[in-house]
Amino acid sequence: MPRIFSSGRLAGFLMAALAGPVQAAGFQLLEQNASGIGSAYAGSAAVAENASTVFFNPAAMTLLGAREVSVGLSGVRPSFKLHDEGSIGGPLTGSGGDAGSWALVPNAYLTWALGSRLTAGLGVSAPFGLVTKYDADWVGAAQAVKFELRTLNLNPSLAWRINDQWSVGLGANWQRLDVNYRRATAIANGALASTFVTFDANDDAWGWNAGVLWMPSAATRIGLSYRSSVDHEVEGKLKFRGTLAGAFPSLTNAPSKAQVELPDTWILSVVQRIDARWEMLGDVSRTGWSSIPKVDIVRIPGGVVQTLDSDFRDTWRFALGAHYLLNDAWKLKFGVAYDQTPVRHPGTRLVSLPDSNRTWFSIGGQWTPVPGNRFDLGVAYLLIPKTSISNDQIAVGRGRVTGEYDSSVWLLGGQYSLAF
Repeated sequence: MPRIFSSGRLAGFLMAALAGPVQAAGFQLLEQNASGIGSAYAGSAAVAENASTVFFNPAAMTLLGAREVSVGLSGVRPSFKLHDEGSIGGPLTGSGGDAGSWALVPNAYLTWALGSRLTAGLGVSAPFGLVTKYDADWVGAAQAVKFELRTLNLNPSLAWRINDQWSVGLGANWQRLDVNYRRATAIANGALASTFVTFDANDDAWGWNAGVLWMPSAATRIGLSYRSSVDHEVEGKLKFRGTLAGAFPSLTNAPSKAQVELPDTWILSVVQRIDARWEMLGDVSRTGWSSIPKVDIVRIPGGVVQTLDSDFRDTWRFALGAHYLLNDAWKLKFGVAYDQTPVRHPGTRLVSLPDSNRTWFSIGGQWTPVPGNRFDLGVAYLLIPKTSISNDQIAVGRGRVTGEYDSSVWLLGGQYSLAF
């Protein structure tokens, strides 16, 4: 009897209250505001356009007004279509359809000046997440039919203005992680292929973030921020449904758990005003995906039933953007970016996360009808090259998925910010 919990890696997608798919590379979500979409999130740790700087760099809260509120919503439409090139799935057939679908990613932030130098803030967002969903009888169903990961992050913060040039900030992060993963139990024969196992688990954990902002001149801002890794041990159940559910000890419902350390991130940002109308923005960030070399799925009792060898690497992201002040009411935004994937090669690319490098092309605008009221709209297209997969799990009864993914992502978002 093959092992009953399979592939999939604790990778996935998203949101504070809703769920869907998206994204920066891996399963990190940059959509912590919608106002940054238009400039591809360039300058994110230094721009401080609204209260969402609570997430990107708490030190920049000192640049905001006495009180500010910012709420946003991003719509994300990823597409993952497999072109099969000789996969082996036993009784399972088909390419699974489009594993992506529309998702909504909300955010909300508040900042409050406690004095001339001290500012407090609170953020609610979803820094990680993913949903992939295939047809139930597709050729890779024994590796994954559905994988969903959602996070909810609460981020109280404080910032201190040291002098006219320097500010520092610090925040705490309470994070909720929910995982739901479903697959066919095995493909040894048709009967087993009609039995499915779901891993449904969650966890609460803590992390922290910090930042510094340097303003060497009135035209230049440089921000450096860090978000810590968050170590989760999700606990829940393995649940079996289908023709053979409960027929064998290995196919009965049981408590289970898995441990995953969600990665840390460094961001270095520059914002440079060129003249009265033009502002340039730049970003370099590094995400420590190597914190997930593997994930052990543990049945209680029974020990490890599956090791997910993700073999992630650390990644870099580079972004360049511009703002153009058209008039007192309108600002235009432009941006490009390049994201590396943490997946090393086709053999470690899993169907639950058919991730690859991607290039962002972004445009947006900001409307200020009256001082203190700002509306942002942004749209981005993420160009993803053809992505090869050759994931061989025949030895453990889950077949081999071989082929090429045709993938892309569209982002569309709006943000409302109020200073009062």
